[in-house]
Amino acid sequence: MKIYFAGSIRGGRDDKDIYAEIISLLKKYGEVLSEHIGDKELSSFGQTHMTDSEIYQKDIGWINESDIIIAEVTNPSTGVGYELGYAEFFCKKIIALYRPIEGKRISAMIKGNSYMTCVEYKEVPELVEVFDKYLK
Repeated sequence: MKIYFAGSIRGGRDDKDIYAEIISLLKKYGEVLSEHIGDKELSSFGQTHMTDSEIYQKDIGWINESDIIIAEVTNPSTGVGYELGYAEFFCKKIIALYRPIEGKRISAMIKGNSYMTCVEYKEVPELVEVFDKYLK
């Protein structure tokens, strides 16, 4: 199984440790094409060795190649939102993960979309049960 993991880069890297934990779990279910999202050295400037066009082409290629898209959407990101819309257009299976945070709400464009499976969680280990259900 090929998995595309989406998480905020330029929108903020506050959740990079969570991304790394999730990616570590996902590797038990298949190949995570976008493993760099969990790289703790990756800053909000992103992959500075690549042009924006190169990043776009690489990510779109990975989405096309993926069997499933899993996105951590607690931290809003226009890039992740674009990726999810693109993936939906091409009928990719999508799971959007989010943590409840006081004073924050997940976008209605994600949570209100019946095409996507939205999963609320508090701690990463809870996701094992979710991944067992959807990725096996």
